[in-house]
Amino acid sequence: MPEKPAITSSELGTLWITYQQKTMILRMLEYFIEKADDEDAKKIMTNLYDEITPYVEKITKIFQEEGAVIPVGFTSKDVNKGVPKLYDNGFDIMFVRLVKEISMAMHTLNITMSYREDIVMLFKELTAITQKYYNDCTQYLIERGMIARPPYVSMPDAVEFVKDTNYLGGLAMNPFSKKRPLNTVEVANTYHAIETNITGMQMITGFAQCANEAEVTKYFSKGAEIAKSITKELSEVFLQNGIQVPGTAGGHATRSTVAPFSDKIMMYCTSLFCSFSLGGNSLGTAFSLRNDLPAKMTIFMKDIFEYAHEGAKIMIKNGWMEEPPQMEERQQIIKK
Repeated sequence: MPEKPAITSSELGTLWITYQQKTMILRMLEYFIEKADDEDAKKIMTNLYDEITPYVEKITKIFQEEGAVIPVGFTSKDVNKGVPKLYDNGFDIMFVRLVKEISMAMHTLNITMSYREDIVMLFKELTAITQKYYNDCTQYLIERGMIARPPYVSMPDAVEFVKDTNYLGGLAMNPFSKKRPLNTVEVANTYHAIETNITGMQMITGFAQCANEAEVTKYFSKGAEIAKSITKELSEVFLQNGIQVPGTAGGHATRSTVAPFSDKIMMYCTSLFCSFSLGGNSLGTAFSLRNDLPAKMTIFMKDIFEYAHEGAKIMIKNGWMEEPPQMEERQQIIKK
């Protein structure tokens, strides 16, 4: 047996998509670090940049050792640090926090699809880095009053069991059915969906202001409206239950219309957020027992999926979608 077995198709795929995501965040960090006015925010982002960079190099080395072509990913061509600020103070850390949340999910999933020990360790190390910086970003935003904590609730003093199917009430087809108060699991998923959609809406609004291609501007504007609609509907669920709606105290787009990022990287970032949103809504659907909530989430997922599909067509049309490594086309090989 060789000391290191060849990487599998699954490992090649997870390393490839990690390379794409890490080169994206590095390019965007370069801009946010350049424009940061707050020294604490700058320190968080600079340290993160320094810790991620060696892992891009490690992945590159693995590709080279395996005889695989190095992906293009995102390069200096995809960022322009010399343009005005596109977002108010605070958005940079809000953005990094959300990207780290996506990374946590990706790295954990990638561990389950990896078999070679050095690759498993690579994703374990990336998971630890991601968890650290997610917490750093969260504490930074809380300390500055830029994000709110979820609502508090009276602590339960007895164990309760569901007594009848009315617990599932709130079915959309019966608007007169009585809806019980949200449970804390449902509040957690709904709150998270509102919070992430607010950040996504702020991000994509900035993208819409500065995109170079008219088709891309229109696409981003549509995405901002979808995020706004989801936020509005879920906020209404909270208000109906007397629960405070989360909000942010900063991070809005400025008046700048000069692009710090290429349309290619902004489209990829939006695609990544859409994938994350689909996963988050799936979890919300799975763990929500009041029937009206999964019904709403299902509609959201349909809208997001169609939006992501539209974005994929734009990326393909403009030559921005890098193709993942393919399995062998056996019939073509046989014919040759």
